[in-house]
Amino acid sequence: MRRKAASEGLGVRLGTHLKQHRARLDMTQEELAERVGVRRQTILAIEKGYYVPSALLAFLLARELGMRVDELFELETEEDSS
Repeated sequence: MRRKAASEGLGVRLGTHLKQHRARLDMTQEELAERVGVRRQTILAIEKGYYVPSALLAFLLARELGMRVDELFELETEEDSS
């Protein structure tokens, strides 16, 4: 049985965006984790879609990546997915 990602069904592409923006800044998971005060495994879990961060963590991640929280989450509407 496949493990269900926390973001499935919500249209949230947070993990992909986090990984893309982190790579754009040439930042490792470890570096980002240290900057926002979490473990590298937390960043990994977010990027794989197994964990959706709290509002505070989402804010800290967005700030470190130089973007707004809504840009990081980029919700997909049903119209976008059809």
